[in-house]
Amino acid sequence: MQEIVIRRPDDWHLHLRDGAVLKGVLPETARHFARAIVMPNLVPPVVTAAQAGAYRDRILAALPEGATFEPLMTLYLTEGTEPADVAAAAASGLVKAVKLYPAGATTNSQSGVRDLDRVMPVLETMAEIGLPLCTHGEVTTPEVDIFDREAVFIDTVLDPLRRRLPSLRVVMEHITTEQGVAYAAEAGEGLAATITTHHLILNRNNILVGGIKPHYYCLPVAKREHHRLALRRAATSGNPRYFLGTDSAPHVDALKEHACGCAGCFTATNTMALLAHVFEEDGALDRLEGFASLHGPAFYGLPLNDGTLRLVKRDQPHAFPEKIFTEAGPITVFNPGFPVHWHVEA
Repeated sequence: MQEIVIRRPDDWHLHLRDGAVLKGVLPETARHFARAIVMPNLVPPVVTAAQAGAYRDRILAALPEGATFEPLMTLYLTEGTEPADVAAAAASGLVKAVKLYPAGATTNSQSGVRDLDRVMPVLETMAEIGLPLCTHGEVTTPEVDIFDREAVFIDTVLDPLRRRLPSLRVVMEHITTEQGVAYAAEAGEGLAATITTHHLILNRNNILVGGIKPHYYCLPVAKREHHRLALRRAATSGNPRYFLGTDSAPHVDALKEHACGCAGCFTATNTMALLAHVFEEDGALDRLEGFASLHGPAFYGLPLNDGTLRLVKRDQPHAFPEKIFTEAGPITVFNPGFPVHWHVEA
């Protein structure tokens, strides 16, 4: 048996949804994570401080009795977002970041940004007050191949934006490519990148070979194997520019196993055990705490968590639940496709 003890981790990119799904999936995150950056792409989206406050109240009301978890709220950037509202939300301590969705890039992104010039007053205000911009880093122009969207976004949107507003703090969320890894490594201190659990495990063959696997389909979509290996090197490197953002994205099975299935992998239940497996494979268990517990708070300027998490490796593989059952329907838990011997013992 092996074991490690790390400071209680945070999730810097999480989807909780709302209503019955929120109630069903929130315990899966709160079991292991102290805090999470909560995505605002509800229907309708969370675009104002008042809406963020109301959503936070719903999250706290859904927590299991005795659970300790802090939702870190975000605003959904639209071309109608008011700079003053963003500044007030940040000053209140309620909102920790603003999320940029290029319109049409992913789930519930229809209200996102089509013309970056129209949101420059908001971005200028964010740069002045130090409020981070979390980016879904993909272009959506139809002539760009879906596997190239991230690299093109870096070249045509992100880098020009950072040159225009060098003081803007940016999180490249869920990077999936060698280009994303390299850009984050070479950028200044005002930029960081999150990496998901599933992108450390999946390449595009896992989705397509032997039949389409809807529960492996996510956006940004998993790429070629050399990109996955680049992500693993980054995550396990100890470089503080990279930290965990699971992008755990619950959809009920009826919406995943569908003629036009939704994008997202639900990893909240087993992320920490999977990460221990990955980091051990790469000889980097001593760097897991940095990736999951230290680097994110440092970038966001938040204190470290007080509690700890104990991970134990046992001879018997972990038997993860196949599904989480909610009043909205079952949600399939991410299956890595290999036995995992690490168990989380809080």
